[in-house]
Amino acid sequence: MTALVTLKDVTVVAGGRTLLENVTLEVGRGEALLLRGPNGGGKTSLLRLLSGEVAPLRGERVYRLGGQEQRSAVRARRSLAVVGPDAEAFYLTRDWAVTVRDLLLGAARGERLNLWEATPTEERRVADVAALTGLGPLLERDVRTLSHGQRRRAVLGAALMPAPELLLLDEFTDGLSGEARAELGAVMAAVHASGVSVVLATHRPEEVPDLPWRTLGVQGGRIEAAPPTCLHAPDWPALPVPPTAGLPRELVRVDGAEVYRNGHRALGPLSWSWRAGQHWLVTGENGSGKSTLARLIAGELHPALGGQVTRPFLTRDLLSDRRRAAGLVSAELGIRQRREWTGRDVIGSAWAGTEGFAPALDAAQHAEVARLAAVLNVTDLLDRPADTLSQGQLRRLLLARSVAHRPRLLLLDEGLDFLDSGARAAFLGLLPDLVRGGTHLLVVAHRASDAPDGLTHHLHLSAGRVAFCGPRTPGSASDSAHLQALP
Repeated sequence: MTALVTLKDVTVVAGGRTLLENVTLEVGRGEALLLRGPNGGGKTSLLRLLSGEVAPLRGERVYRLGGQEQRSAVRARRSLAVVGPDAEAFYLTRDWAVTVRDLLLGAARGERLNLWEATPTEERRVADVAALTGLGPLLERDVRTLSHGQRRRAVLGAALMPAPELLLLDEFTDGLSGEARAELGAVMAAVHASGVSVVLATHRPEEVPDLPWRTLGVQGGRIEAAPPTCLHAPDWPALPVPPTAGLPRELVRVDGAEVYRNGHRALGPLSWSWRAGQHWLVTGENGSGKSTLARLIAGELHPALGGQVTRPFLTRDLLSDRRRAAGLVSAELGIRQRREWTGRDVIGSAWAGTEGFAPALDAAQHAEVARLAAVLNVTDLLDRPADTLSQGQLRRLLLARSVAHRPRLLLLDEGLDFLDSGARAAFLGLLPDLVRGGTHLLVVAHRASDAPDGLTHHLHLSAGRVAFCGPRTPGSASDSAHLQALP
């Protein structure tokens, strides 16, 4: 089997830290390679090394793309892209609109932006890729207005535009509904069957498509021939009913709310209330409005004229008060942290309701940051900039931030994505004590393993509207119909 990329004794260093050390690897033409390992083990760094985004400090990297052997990564960077959260960050952190069509056209020439008039050949390629990936209805949408799963579909399409010989995927199934996982898994299988090599890094091996995988472990910046033992996701702890003494009957009330994102209606009309003593499960397909609802509750988004959101549990319904009373974990929040804020800044910003910066913490707050860092195994990340961290490492910091100030509302929008089994168990262990202290949960989930029985009520959204709303009975027909179980 001809190797498309060969790594020999490669070491990668960034920010004074060794990310990969003495890595030797060949990715064969037409191969399917599965990378597994803990958060921060080096999986994302290895994908970025293969794509040419980072360079070796020592060792040798050789490409054989297009039948030509070369050590320069220039060609690789124009035809290879890592499909994952980092690929989405560029578009979500810009102030200008980029349509999905322009995203694809730019990618056809190895660029992030579409800077030229498209040729007929490029337009035909857009049509072919859109048909393959199901992007047709989204082509004129601003990338910033897409749901998490829709953005993942868009960056997959962009990666396929230059007809790559190698497809690189980072935690690809996270954020995808069961239906979307099946659809895009079929796309990946078809791409691989056409002769394209596939490298996938994941914490969820049970969700990968049925390909002839060669599995490697990546841990401590090194490659191990034997993958780590597959640990089952830990069960959620029993969630007590939160105390309601001193609280109004309703914590949040939504009346006739509609939310528009760049002219597209992302949610509504929707009326719904979150009462004291309730924990909520929110389900729905990608693009159904789940994340928009979570951000509406948290005060990040506002309803259009005619709709209203009230929060009776707050004395003052100001943005700063909302942020101090709510803990939110979401894909968008993670992307906003990709700056030079340290891990300590990320967690410490919780009390002020800011992001990445905050007034000086008092002794008790410093102690709580240290305690949570120890529980979630991120003590070594407190002085590292957020933009040097893997998605799993950053997610653990954001989970610590979401609970540091013991919020009244905790909103987990696919909050357990990117976590290995140990990190997931450590965070879940914090929840019962938080709930006994008065925290109410809302969990946005696609998987049965991410929806504990202790969630008392269930809201299912379809096309931005309520399809089902009521008390939750785990295992009931309505619960099973709206929540895709793991295969």
